[in-house]
Amino acid sequence: MTVAAKALRSAEHVCVLTGAGVSAESGIPTFREAQTGMWAQFSPQELATPEAFATHPQRVWQWYAARRAMVRAAQPNPAHHALVTLASRVAHCTLVTQNVDDLHERAGSRDVVRLHGSLVHARCSAGCAGSVLPSDELHGEVPPCPSCGALLRPDVVWFGEPLPMTPFEAARNAAVACDVFLSVGTSNIVEPAASLPWISATHGATVIVVNPTMEGQRQGPSILPIEGPAGVMLPRLIAEAFAGRRPRRQSESS
Repeated sequence: MTVAAKALRSAEHVCVLTGAGVSAESGIPTFREAQTGMWAQFSPQELATPEAFATHPQRVWQWYAARRAMVRAAQPNPAHHALVTLASRVAHCTLVTQNVDDLHERAGSRDVVRLHGSLVHARCSAGCAGSVLPSDELHGEVPPCPSCGALLRPDVVWFGEPLPMTPFEAARNAAVACDVFLSVGTSNIVEPAASLPWISATHGATVIVVNPTMEGQRQGPSILPIEGPAGVMLPRLIAEAFAGRRPRRQSESS
């Protein structure tokens, strides 16, 4: 961990990629884990596709309502808070997440780059511009878009849909520009997000991988593995890297 801590301490720009493992430590099941209760008869692939929404919009909407309730009940864990500390200690920190919950924001991170969208917002299923609404305001039946009348849908990326190009390009640009790429709680298997750490490595960055297992992770001289839970290992890493250093600016991610 000492080598990784030294790399972080000397970095001017850190790009962070978080995955489902970070949210799981706050009690939010990973997306591919078995459903429970009334949803046990369905797989996520049967509920998180454009085809599922077209066929059973109310079922899909209710499933996401249950997931939103689970997220509201969860709290940011030490890994989320450690990333806020990191952002306050380096000149530039770009936080990219594959998660759709709002735990990073609730911990205090700002300007989070969201590759897979946001569970706590809804948007027009017909692609109408300007119709994104907080899901907290939406209850009961699937509501219509206030602009065009089409059904609103969760503002997330479903199976079979491409990632939005704007956040992915922002993430890729940060991966190319950073001194250190910090991968936390992700297997780095699912593309295209899985390519980001290795893009960063090919451009000369040190890649630090924090995950409970290194199975399936790439190896190389510029890749530093830290095996263990993010909520345990990340605070230790940040504490070692910035011991004695005062915040450089107000905590934020950009």
